[in-house]
Amino acid sequence: VLLAIGRDACTRNIGLQTIGVKINEKNGKVPVNDEEQTNVPYVYAIGDILDGKLELTPVAIQAGRLLAQRLYGGSSKKCDYINVPTTVFTPLEYGSCGYPEQKAIDEYGEQNLEV
Repeated sequence: VLLAIGRDACTRNIGLQTIGVKINEKNGKVPVNDEEQTNVPYVYAIGDILDGKLELTPVAIQAGRLLAQRLYGGSSKKCDYINVPTTVFTPLEYGSCGYPEQKAIDEYGEQNLEV
């Protein structure tokens, strides 16, 4: 029997609430803006604790590198969380890249899409 119920971030008891960082109470994940900044200035989050972002190691590594370059290297380049190629290795292998279909329809209108 396999029970796959998702991940829960272990962020509730590490003191984030002490400094005012907002946490999604449902899953413990941290909401951030497009530069990985939390609601508290100068507090950033990357990786699997991001609310609504991809939970992939290569994405976390890239986000960390880009954050360091923005903070210390004068760069303005941000992590692209949308156009990330992903694959699933099961007996029927498949991959994806970009928006889910419904989000693409909401964003661009059905008449502007080819599926």
